Amino acid sequence: MLQKIGIIGGGNIGGVLALEIVKRRLARNVALVDIKEPDLAKGKCLDISEGTPVLKNDINLMGSKEYDVLKDANMVINTAGVPRTAKPDGTLPSREELLTTNLKITDAVSNGISKYCPKAIVISIANPLDAIVYRLHMNLKIPKQRLMGMAGALDSARYRYFVAQEAGVSVDNVEAMVLGGHGDDMLPIRSACRIAGMPVEKFVSQEKLDAIENRTRNAGGEVVKLLGSGSAFVSPAWSALDMAEAIIFDKKKIMPVSAYLDGEYGVKGLFIGVPVILGAEGIEKIIIMDLSEKEKEAFKNSVTSVEKTKNEVLALTK
Repeated sequence: MLQKIGIIGGGNIGGVLALEIVKRRLARNVALVDIKEPDLAKGKCLDISEGTPVLKNDINLMGSKEYDVLKDANMVINTAGVPRTAKPDGTLPSREELLTTNLKITDAVSNGISKYCPKAIVISIANPLDAIVYRLHMNLKIPKQRLMGMAGALDSARYRYFVAQEAGVSVDNVEAMVLGGHGDDMLPIRSACRIAGMPVEKFVSQEKLDAIENRTRNAGGEVVKLLGSGSAFVSPAWSALDMAEAIIFDKKKIMPVSAYLDGEYGVKGLFIGVPVILGAEGIEKIIIMDLSEKEKEAFKNSVTSVEKTKNEVLALTK
C-alpha cells in the first residue's frame, strides 16, 4: 500500500480508478483533481467515501479543482484531456486543434506534478497517448524509469480477449503482447501469442487471427461507436491499475508499456510500446523481443507514426 496516489481527471476513467484504488486498498490516501464545475472531483470522492464503511476500508479520499491536493503523492495517474466532440456548428475539430487543446491541458498537469509531487511515478492514459506522454517527458524532466504511458497493457488485454473468444478457452489461458504506438499501426505480436503455453495457431486459423489482429487495432473505435458518446473507460482504468499494482507490490512483472527508448530496438528519443519489467522503481528493465522479419517491418512502420506525432508536438511547442 502506498501512502498516496493522485489521479488527474475526474471523468469516467478517473472515477473508476478512484473506486478501484479504494476497493483494492492500494493507497492510504487518494487525491482526485478535476477543474470541472461545480466540483466534480469532490463529488465523486464524497460518493466513494460514503461507501467505504460498506467495504470496511479506512481510506481517505480528497477531491479538488486545485492541484495542491496532489501534494506528496507517490504515484500519479493522468487521464486529463478532451475528447473529439462536435462544435456548435456541427463540425469536428481538426487533429491539430484537438492536439493543441490537450497539450495545453498537459502543460497544466505537468505544472501540478512538478510543483506538488515531483518524485512521483507517473502513468499516463490520456489520449492521444503518444503525444501526451512525450509532452509530459518534455515538461517534467524526470528519470525515464518513472514516466510511462498505458497502451500496450490495454491493447494486449483486448487481443487476449478476442483470441480466447475465438478459441473457446479461458482468457486466463491466453498470453499476448501488443507493441508499438497506440494507434492504427500498433503491432499484435502473433509469434508471442500462446494458449496454455502452446502456439495460438494450434487453436485459431490464420484467417481468424488476421481478423482478430485487425479488430485489436480498431478496438477503441469499436467501443466508441457502440457507446454513441464517450469512449472506453473501464478497461483502460483496469489496465493502468495492472501497471500500478506491479509497481506498488514490486512484482517485477513483464508487460508492455509506452516507454522512453534510448537506443533499444534501434529507436532513440521516442515513447514506444515495448515489454518491460515493472517493479518498485517503475520501469526497471526494457525487454528486447525476438521479432520475425515481418514483425520488425511492422514495428518500424509504427515507430514512423510515433515519430510523426512527436514532430507535431514539437511544432506546436512555443
